[in-house]
Amino acid sequence: MTARGDFIEKFGGVFEHSPFIAERAYDCGLVFIPLTAKGLHAALVSVFRKAGREERLGVLRAHPDLAGRLAIAGELTEDSKREQAGAGLDELSAEEHARFTELNTAYTEKFGFPFIIAVKGLGKQDILAAFEKRIHNSVEEEFETAAAQVERIALLRLLSMLPEG
Repeated sequence: MTARGDFIEKFGGVFEHSPFIAERAYDCGLVFIPLTAKGLHAALVSVFRKAGREERLGVLRAHPDLAGRLAIAGELTEDSKREQAGAGLDELSAEEHARFTELNTAYTEKFGFPFIIAVKGLGKQDILAAFEKRIHNSVEEEFETAAAQVERIALLRLLSMLPEG
């Protein structure tokens, strides 16, 4: 495999199911050796922010619902599975699961993408509180909030893969 192929294989999933971000960062010469989490994050975020609204919306839509059907079916990416489990979302009571399902449905109907939050360090009550607050945002406010959360998730993933730098 080429250096480009190795890079994309390793970092193409940092932005959920959106390898085009890693591809463009590499192809535009934004990737510098030695790789550090902060340096690579800056490169990937630059590409994400320069992407058109529809592409950015695609990145948001690539994220799974929290405690949603993919989690139940065991079809989350390894990163998402680990992140959701770390927040206790794999151990919801029937009532909590019903509330997440209700909020996921209402949120997606209103905004056109799933609720996204960097769950590291949060518990299920923190996530529910953020969910219940953010569902009242305007579409534009929530698009920007969700995009910022996607960027945070990418940083957390990179920090687990590379030296901080």
